[in-house]
Amino acid sequence: MESSLAVDPGATQAAQAALDAHLRDIIQWHFSPETGCPVWLEWAGQAGWDPRREVRTVADLQRFPHFQDEWLRDRQPEVWVPRAYQGRPFNIFETGGTTGMPKQRIGWEDYKVDYSEFSTKLADEHFPRQHYWLMMGPTGPRRLRLAIEHLANVRGSSCYFIDLDPRWVKKMIAEKRSDAARAYMDHVVEQAVTILKHRRVSGLFTTPKLLEALAEKLDLYAAGIRGVFCGGTTMTPQYIRFVVEEVLEGRIGFYPTYGNTLMGLAASVPLRPEDHYSITYYAPQPRAVLRVVDPANTGRLVEYGAWGRVELTTMTKEFFMPRFLERDEAIRRPPRAPYAWDGVGDVRPFGALEKNIVEGVY
Repeated sequence: MESSLAVDPGATQAAQAALDAHLRDIIQWHFSPETGCPVWLEWAGQAGWDPRREVRTVADLQRFPHFQDEWLRDRQPEVWVPRAYQGRPFNIFETGGTTGMPKQRIGWEDYKVDYSEFSTKLADEHFPRQHYWLMMGPTGPRRLRLAIEHLANVRGSSCYFIDLDPRWVKKMIAEKRSDAARAYMDHVVEQAVTILKHRRVSGLFTTPKLLEALAEKLDLYAAGIRGVFCGGTTMTPQYIRFVVEEVLEGRIGFYPTYGNTLMGLAASVPLRPEDHYSITYYAPQPRAVLRVVDPANTGRLVEYGAWGRVELTTMTKEFFMPRFLERDEAIRRPPRAPYAWDGVGDVRPFGALEKNIVEGVY
């Protein structure tokens, strides 16, 4: 068991009350004929009960089944459009998709809201306003492409982009064509080096593996980088220490995040000596909730300090997704200021100790 850090019990209760109130609003929205989307209206008609009357708290979400991948793969995107949004063109964002049809989430403003909120967690000394960013990460159909540019814009900055197709890298690795995968990574890194040598850039978004590869080619601090916003592949405490001390040399701000197209962005709390480089992320409540559950009994939370599978519930007017079991596992962590709800620590692919996981560069 890990001891909980001092978080005002009143703050925890207030956060829970706010979450329950938000949930009731979202349920009313998605399950009302006037505003709801076809998928959930159809589901409610078949389920035989009315979530608007019976879902009052987050605990009541247990009445829903686990959200299934196939619902976002097999159906046409318009069935997810809330009636209140009908007639408005939408963005189509994809996840994964290394093989077969990827999951697709539609949206309008959610990514802007998520990343505008995240901007408040960035220090100006690491991400100066009215300057320039470089995104060296997945673009194409991914939400990140628009989200990172919006984040830079919110801070008065503009952003350079390097194209990256992580599906190709994962395919090469899975086929044991490591030389081809490495050549593609080198190609991406070379483009980033060119930008950093010829343009003034202070903020960088990338994945851990690409960050390491870039740092092998040039001195990031001397190139002007002051802050690194990082997400993607597994970041163990040992790897975090290597990045902070060796790659960034303790001179560049480091902001690890846990995010995806279906959730948005869970920010990490600043590392303290007693963390021993173990990262903890906190969901952007009330818009999304992360739980660490027993894989054999997903209705039960694991104890603090124990490993379990990550369960995500997303609750916005654009998208309602209850109880989605991520392909990740994590340690359940207690609330830590400024967050008055549980966190997830040391996130890694589910079953990482038993399986051979192909992560690629992202």
